Amino acid sequence: MTDSGRSARVAFCEPNGSEQVAESLPMSLRTLVFSGVAVAVIAIGGTLAFSPWNAPGQAQVQQAQAQIETPPPVSAPRAVPSSQPQVQLSFAPIVQAVSPSVVNVYATRIESQAASPFANDPFFSRFFGDQFQSRPRESRSLGSGVIVDGAGVILTNSHVINGATDVRIALSDGREFAVDVVVEDKQTDLAVLRVRDTRGVAFPAITFADSDALLVGDLVLAIGNPFGVGQTVTSGIVSALARTGVESSNYEFFIQTDAAINPGNSGGALVDMQGRLVGINTAIYSQSGGSVGIGFAIPANMAKLVAEAGVTGGAIVRPWFGAKMQAVDSDIANSLGMDAPHGALITEVAPDGPAARAGFQSGDVVLSVDGQRVDDPSAFNFRLATKPIGQTTKLERLRGTSTDTLDFQVEAAPAPAGNATATISADSRFSGVTVRQLDPALAESKNLPYDATGVLITAIAAGSPAEAMGLQVDDVILQLNDTDIKDAQTFSATASQRMRTWQIILQRDGRVSRAIVSG
Repeated sequence: MTDSGRSARVAFCEPNGSEQVAESLPMSLRTLVFSGVAVAVIAIGGTLAFSPWNAPGQAQVQQAQAQIETPPPVSAPRAVPSSQPQVQLSFAPIVQAVSPSVVNVYATRIESQAASPFANDPFFSRFFGDQFQSRPRESRSLGSGVIVDGAGVILTNSHVINGATDVRIALSDGREFAVDVVVEDKQTDLAVLRVRDTRGVAFPAITFADSDALLVGDLVLAIGNPFGVGQTVTSGIVSALARTGVESSNYEFFIQTDAAINPGNSGGALVDMQGRLVGINTAIYSQSGGSVGIGFAIPANMAKLVAEAGVTGGAIVRPWFGAKMQAVDSDIANSLGMDAPHGALITEVAPDGPAARAGFQSGDVVLSVDGQRVDDPSAFNFRLATKPIGQTTKLERLRGTSTDTLDFQVEAAPAPAGNATATISADSRFSGVTVRQLDPALAESKNLPYDATGVLITAIAAGSPAEAMGLQVDDVILQLNDTDIKDAQTFSATASQRMRTWQIILQRDGRVSRAIVSG
């Protein structure tokens, strides 16, 4: 093969290695040689072209020719989506519909700075006065929230506004409103805010979805205010459902997502592809403080109950099952003949509680609630907590090797009687403490035996003698000066006295201790 426009030079290699050049031949002979060679090449080429051995090569040649003759594709022009399937190719319509319902939450707290070690030193006090004394300082935190009612009711996380003295929200268009905290539920880490003065504004409320309908792999969007940079939207999928062990709340049943959630996103919205609220972004797993693709949201079905209490102004009343449970591991599953370990195993039943009246016993395993599978006690607690008081729900039970379904009447825990609580206000070392007499429901919530006696400290006034003595919330006072404390009235009568010394027996974090303090 030669380049076009250059003379051809054919060389033949002789046996002795010398090279003969065709240009030395006469013109007629040279022409004759070239003609013969051309005829031979054409004949051989035609034979090979029509030979079956050459079929694959021929197809490749035709394919290559087709590729050469086909012009390169022209990029399609961008156009506005004109149909529903085309709209779903972009998240923009969802974001535009939902983002006005997501707000920024700003909480202000007054905190005390740690006192200087020189604060009580007479020498430094003489020269510097009270400059080393502890002074209150103002701290601010930020988070996100979701508008759940057009009258200005916002749902957020409890840890966003906990201890705040002033809370404000900012809409997506920049307008700010002062709000009041109307519900703070630490058991679910949720809180409800209400705008003080709506100024005639109709707030765009979001729509709740049924979070039980979520499946792993569903697309979701997370909307919030990470790091205070402003409203931000991230996308991802539902990575897992029914995650536990994330927070130390009573109802651990989280949606896990890989949509980026960062500090400041707490209380923001997790929405589905219909723009409905499926969860409240709450926590992340991170060793650096930033998103690593493992975020957690409280399911909408739980958030809806707290939001409704904030809208109606009522209290949150939760069901009480009246039994203690543990997870079913592989050993327990094998002993019960189960195919796979799941369910909540009842280990103790409260006497005359709702579970006992429904027919449950120690050793029973709850497998499902209204057809929803129960994997562990946390899942059962969540499923039951989302049921309205008074509703009849169906619980699938495994007893021995047989299963059946029981109708369970959802009941609230009995309210404490009027004399079951007491607050000490007399001139006493216990002044400022509030206690409640133990009952089976309260004992269960504090991981105490159902027959436990004593009074539980539920509140301590700041700066009170009780706080100075070292008492803490959730301490159980068992005895004062050799007097057994079995109810709130006995505690009130004993603790209101003036004594030279107090001998106290109390239980804290499962350990019983004895202390003697001056009166």
